[in-house]
Amino acid sequence: MMDWTDRHERFLLRLCSRRALLYTEMVVADALLHGDRERFLAHDKAEHPLGLQIGGSDPDKMARCAQLGEEAGFDEINMNVGCPSSRVQAGRFGACLMAEPMLVRDCFQAMQSAVRIPVTVKCRIGIDDQDDYAFVAHFVEVVAQAGCHTVIVHARKAYLKGLSPKQNREIPPLRHDIVYRLKQNFPDLRIVINGGIQTLSEAAQHLKSVDGVMIGREAYRDPYLLTDVDSLIFDEERIHRSRWTILAAYKTYIADQLERGVYLKHMTRHLLGFFHGEPGARAWRSHIGRYASDPRAGLEVIEEAERKVYAALGQAA
Repeated sequence: MMDWTDRHERFLLRLCSRRALLYTEMVVADALLHGDRERFLAHDKAEHPLGLQIGGSDPDKMARCAQLGEEAGFDEINMNVGCPSSRVQAGRFGACLMAEPMLVRDCFQAMQSAVRIPVTVKCRIGIDDQDDYAFVAHFVEVVAQAGCHTVIVHARKAYLKGLSPKQNREIPPLRHDIVYRLKQNFPDLRIVINGGIQTLSEAAQHLKSVDGVMIGREAYRDPYLLTDVDSLIFDEERIHRSRWTILAAYKTYIADQLERGVYLKHMTRHLLGFFHGEPGARAWRSHIGRYASDPRAGLEVIEEAERKVYAALGQAA
């Protein structure tokens, strides 16, 4: 979710669910150490529980990044060994590191030794032609022996050449059964499944075989999906929050950010799917997409888009 799960999107998702663990986009270690730390580490206290996801392959740098994350108040540090983009491979991190489990081990141990909060690992089920169960089982065994207690597994292998990151999220077949098998063979590990999960009923089914579920693209495409997480997954009493209630709270956040000099487009881009599947969704997306990019744009853009949804609801009725 690089360039997508920024602080504005996470604030919106937190308005939908109190309990879901949220993650940052993957932050490259060198960018965090030598770039704009405020951009990567800044977050609202309302976003917790919140994990910082880091990509890199130098144990010392990864340890320092973990320290920065802990100092910034994150609840977890996640080492990404699953991203397949060419940009990631050029920096020798992401999915290509699955071929170097001992290096991942060294990075993990350096990170965990540097902080008091949990450090976790996210990986794929394989890379290129290294896609049999023995490959991923060996990788998990190595990080487990290093002291890792939680492994998040995207249930697709990654093609490091020939496919774009988008294609790597769609073309390699899903093998949820491999993730289930990892849980069976590593019962003491917390195994979290990721990949192709589109509904909370699917998530509930997966939880019969694994310890956790990560939802990525679907939560971005339809953030309102998360409003049922607390009741269906965490067994809390359901508190109905309409789209309008959540949107009103997010507008208050937007107004504050506008006062701080943040452009509207940086916040409204996360709202494009907010009325997914509802009457007026297309008019909502079209209006925001057309007008929010103006540097002078303010809440009036959202309010006009709301009126278009209301009009569509009246027509639908």
